[in-house]
Amino acid sequence: QVQLVESGGGLVQAGGSLRLSCAASGRSRRSGAMGWFRQAPGKEREFVATISWTGGSTYYADSVKGRFTISRDNAKNTVYLQMNSLKPEDTAVYYCAASPVYSGSYYGNEYDYWGQGTQVTVSS
Repeated sequence: QVQLVESGGGLVQAGGSLRLSCAASGRSRRSGAMGWFRQAPGKEREFVATISWTGGSTYYADSVKGRFTISRDNAKNTVYLQMNSLKPEDTAVYYCAASPVYSGSYYGNEYDYWGQGTQVTVSS
């Protein structure tokens, strides 16, 4: 079993920045991608970013490309999401997730462990 705990969410003005963290504990996985997803009120959960086990491959949703950066520190069992130039439409609950897929995935159903989420609110 893997437990994921997100932190770093909050309220920020448009144009500002936040850095989300996701700490993994429990039975560690020797390899596997990590991802960030988000869900805004009344909307479906959507993919944000994913990173491969080594960190050598990253993929982003078009809506965040160039503004968000995903990274990971395997020694600390932590994955990060640096969010810059935030927009009101980035407001959502952000979830991190762990996948057994080595290279990363856009698809939520390829992730088997999820955190409880952290709220990000961007004011205009």
